[in-house]
Amino acid sequence: KAQTQLNKKCSSVKHSKIKGIPKLDDANDAGGKHSLDCTLILTEGDSAKSLAVSGLGVIGRDRYGVFPLRGKILNVREASHKQIMENAEINNIIKIVGLQYKKSYEDPESLKSLRYGKIMIMTDQDQDGSHIKGLLINFIHHNWPSLLKHGFLEEFITPIVKASKNKQELSFYSIPEFDEWKKHMENHKAWKIKYYKGLGTSTAKEAKEYFADMERHRILFRYAGPEDDAAITLAFSKKKIDDRKEWLTNFMEDRRQRRLHGLPEQFLYGTATKHLTYNDFINKELILFSNSDNERSIPSLVDGLKPGQRKVLFTCFKRNDKREVKVAQLAGSVAEMSAYHHGEQALMMTIVNLAQNFVGSNNVNLLQPIGQFGTRLHGGKDAASPRYIFTMLSPLARLLFPSVDDNLLKFLYDDNQRVEPEWYIPIIPMVLVNGAEGIGTGWACKLPNYDTREIVNNVRRMLDGLDPHPMLPNYKNFKGTIQELGQNQYVVSGEIFVVDRNTVEITELPVRTWTQVYKEQVLEPMLNGTEKTPALISDYKEYHTDTTVKFVVKMTEEKLAQAEAAGLHKVFKLQTSLTCNSMVLFDHMGCLKKYETVQDILKEFFDLRLHYYSLRKEWLVGMLGAESTKLNNQARFILEKIQGKITIENRSKRDLIQMLVQRGYESDPVKAWKEAQEKAAEEEDPQNQNDDASSASGSTSGPDFNYILNMSLWSLTKEKVEELIKHRDSKERELNDLKRKSSSDLWKEDLAAFVEELEKVEAQEREDVLAGMVGKPIKGKVGKPKMKKLQLEETMPSPFGRRIVPQITSAMKADASRKLLKKKKGDTDSLAIKMEFDEEFGGAQAEGGGDDSLNTTASATKTPKIKREKKEPGTRVRRTPSSTKSSGKKVKKRNPWSDDESKSESDLEENEPVIIPRDSLLRRAAAERPKYTFDFSEEEDDADDDDDANNNNDLDELKVKASPVTNDREDEFVPSDSLEKDEYDFSPAKSKPSPEKTSQEKKNQDFGNIFSFPSYSQKTDDDTTKLDSDEEDSTPVFSSSFTPKQAEKIPSKTVAAKKGKSKVDAPPKPKRAPKAKKVETINSDSDSEFGIPKKTAAPKGKGRGAKKRKASSSENEGEYNPGKKTPKSTPSKKSKKAAFDQDSDVEIFQSGFASETAPKPRTGRARKEVKYFAESDEDDDFDMFN
Repeated sequence: KAQTQLNKKCSSVKHSKIKGIPKLDDANDAGGKHSLDCTLILTEGDSAKSLAVSGLGVIGRDRYGVFPLRGKILNVREASHKQIMENAEINNIIKIVGLQYKKSYEDPESLKSLRYGKIMIMTDQDQDGSHIKGLLINFIHHNWPSLLKHGFLEEFITPIVKASKNKQELSFYSIPEFDEWKKHMENHKAWKIKYYKGLGTSTAKEAKEYFADMERHRILFRYAGPEDDAAITLAFSKKKIDDRKEWLTNFMEDRRQRRLHGLPEQFLYGTATKHLTYNDFINKELILFSNSDNERSIPSLVDGLKPGQRKVLFTCFKRNDKREVKVAQLAGSVAEMSAYHHGEQALMMTIVNLAQNFVGSNNVNLLQPIGQFGTRLHGGKDAASPRYIFTMLSPLARLLFPSVDDNLLKFLYDDNQRVEPEWYIPIIPMVLVNGAEGIGTGWACKLPNYDTREIVNNVRRMLDGLDPHPMLPNYKNFKGTIQELGQNQYVVSGEIFVVDRNTVEITELPVRTWTQVYKEQVLEPMLNGTEKTPALISDYKEYHTDTTVKFVVKMTEEKLAQAEAAGLHKVFKLQTSLTCNSMVLFDHMGCLKKYETVQDILKEFFDLRLHYYSLRKEWLVGMLGAESTKLNNQARFILEKIQGKITIENRSKRDLIQMLVQRGYESDPVKAWKEAQEKAAEEEDPQNQNDDASSASGSTSGPDFNYILNMSLWSLTKEKVEELIKHRDSKERELNDLKRKSSSDLWKEDLAAFVEELEKVEAQEREDVLAGMVGKPIKGKVGKPKMKKLQLEETMPSPFGRRIVPQITSAMKADASRKLLKKKKGDTDSLAIKMEFDEEFGGAQAEGGGDDSLNTTASATKTPKIKREKKEPGTRVRRTPSSTKSSGKKVKKRNPWSDDESKSESDLEENEPVIIPRDSLLRRAAAERPKYTFDFSEEEDDADDDDDANNNNDLDELKVKASPVTNDREDEFVPSDSLEKDEYDFSPAKSKPSPEKTSQEKKNQDFGNIFSFPSYSQKTDDDTTKLDSDEEDSTPVFSSSFTPKQAEKIPSKTVAAKKGKSKVDAPPKPKRAPKAKKVETINSDSDSEFGIPKKTAAPKGKGRGAKKRKASSSENEGEYNPGKKTPKSTPSKKSKKAAFDQDSDVEIFQSGFASETAPKPRTGRARKEVKYFAESDEDDDFDMFN
């Protein structure tokens, strides 16, 4: 049906004239008898169309039409029918060309039905232009592969660099080609070089020149066979994620080897290039885009910065402002001084991000936030406009990035302009201090923040030859706890206190659970309830500030007792999980590398930094030696002049120079040493040297004694002579002191200076916070005036509260050990794959490490149980009551202030958790049907602003959202898109037995009324959604009202028991009357207690609840609401292993369990569970070019 709709809506027939397509300049002969000779020029934007129209003045408009594309088109290979039907760009191309879906164009005669015989792609000569070409090739290849065999596609190339001298002009169509010419052209400095960043750079005159020489600028795509098909599929198919990683890895290794051996890079468009194969295009041109996408999205291990952030820091260092500057003005300065070629709005957000210091952002902000740069209330989204806020370098910045190290760095060149270095070299690994996060092509990176002082102490230990201590993630000023659950797995807990019998006080939320979002999506639903769930709390009050959290929550005594038994952290969503399984960074050689532990990152940084301290010492010894020699020569000259040994009066310049040489004076030692350094750098990397600097360096010849002869007459006075001698002696002592120091000594000195300044900065921050607490002295009173406190006591935590200690249950440990065991068996970690096209992690949303919990193999028989006694690798706990500021590790969902130039430069934009009222599925009193919460969102592409609107509603592109705070199967605590039952199975604290009710209905009703609101869903080890009659509890406290009559109607399915949770695996029994069922009391600590019926009746008819499932509002416009549209799915007979591959992410569409056929209960072997997911796990793989 969908294909029929697609054929009807998106197909076209041949017409001589088309109406309703704006901005189309149709060829006059299109749709006529000469239509096969017509060419449609597709341009990148309106400015490129203007260039093409200028060129049509040369070749005529009869056979050439022009149509501008708005950004990047859809990757149709992975798009749904709905997405394609709603995509205006795709539909317009189909109508203009006259294409028809499902029609084969193998026969050349069939081409006569088209309005155009060829499509010419005319984009910028940069990597994003190559991406657009690739997407168009993919569009034609996926739908009409036979067209490629007829030479249907071609491209129009324009110069990216022009070199001119006198009336001679040379054009270059790739940067490697230009570099090769410059390397072999001895006098290339005499040529004028102009870079063409896009088609808009060219003038109308140049456009006419391009079209006049059509033979040179038109490149035909030639189909070479199956290898072309394979190359296109490799680049754009989600199923090829692992192949794509290998493809990019091989490219990076090949490029590294070429650089090491001084070989030129490969390029496509030489002077003799007339055509190229699709295979060459993918492997030599499109791969450059994929690689640059990673370079822009994933930070460097060395300085923890992405290119955009590094450009900001470079500009701030170069400006060295002593006064604050507007963010908007600084952004313009960055674009100018560092050759930033993307939108300045994204640059402003990058600057804001570097200056943020609220809990959950940066542990050490490199820029100062002077104004409103965002708070934890909204996760930074409440920052003021860049026109109204100011910033400047933090005093810590130059202590972390010492200026003396700049002399050792490899600076890049753009448009013959020296810009930022390849990376800076800080004194501690900033990638750990502020965390890191980014999503590229094939890889993704996510690291939490770590405590600055712990890192400094570990570096000192390593300098002393000791091993570093293990570190737990730490966020500045976060007052909650972070506990280790397993290897690279942590639980982040907020703080909650019981004040009295009916009052609790929440004084801290998990990291990146923003205050406003928590209130709206956790407390409000608890207060108001829904149609299906009664209210849990009776009232709450807010006493928090922009930096602190305080909710005072009122509830009945009975509900509070039950909530405490179930775990207050669980009930109030105050626990989230954090996994660090995707620590992918660029190493110092520019190659992507995955790190297994934080210690690996620390050790690699330590080795590199220590090497650079030895280089720094070597450089300083040379520089100080030259300066000492210069001062020594000056002092000697002055003394000899005073003593009359030298006469300079009435002598020629030549004689003076000759005399100085004969007396053993050296030519300017400092200048000579610097020239030697520049020459060495030029020999190492000749093509990157600045033309002006290198030409000036060798312009003079012969000895240079200006440093002596230009001294003023004042230098002959007694005071100046004494000063000069003193200066000479101090420089010599400094040089001798330096020679005695080791590289480790230099590093320790830098660390000590940094820690000292850090103490001052943090003390000033504390003063600023306290400044508002004390006001002006009260006047008119006798004696010493008292200071009036302005901050009310109510904003501070209650001194009488009883703190609830966060618990790590055996279920959580069992799950962590299971994942660790799987990893040791060789299962690949698929977090990076999942994150690849997810948007950045939402503030408190479930993280994508959960594919481990989704990929377990189904079992029809009993699954082995994990004993509770089994201990986890260790549960270290970090309690940070008074740390200082949370890091803006980009690990948070893409922070609104993303630096990523790709993905519309706002990949870090936050997707806040959304609460979805639980559905109306019938539940047993103790065992609720498990639910899965997923945040569906479409990855945005950098220049694809317009396509985003078309892409946002496609269910085929829904992604499981990855969040910094991971929601691996046990992460029930995250305020996620649906308010669901916690996946961590917390055993409630032992409590007094509840009074026995007179009837089972009364008991179930009581529990249902008390805690029916927070429907915490459990994620089973299986990928299917099912009822497990023997499965461990979800406490009755959290189940809906339930009666024995309802129990008879509930489907009965025997399912594999959940690992580590099911206490017993009872065999199926024949159907009994409801009276035979028994609900256990809650005064036991068994996992499967809380009133789990031993058996349920078979279902009748369709599952209930699919129709009534409600979708909650999503705070982000682009997010998908799984509740709005539920795709139908039929039970699948396939094994779960086939359905869900262990190494790839799974897209799960909640079908509401509709259309379920009730199996008859039977004894004997357990029946294989029914699977409810229509999509395969591969759909979630790779959205590289959407």
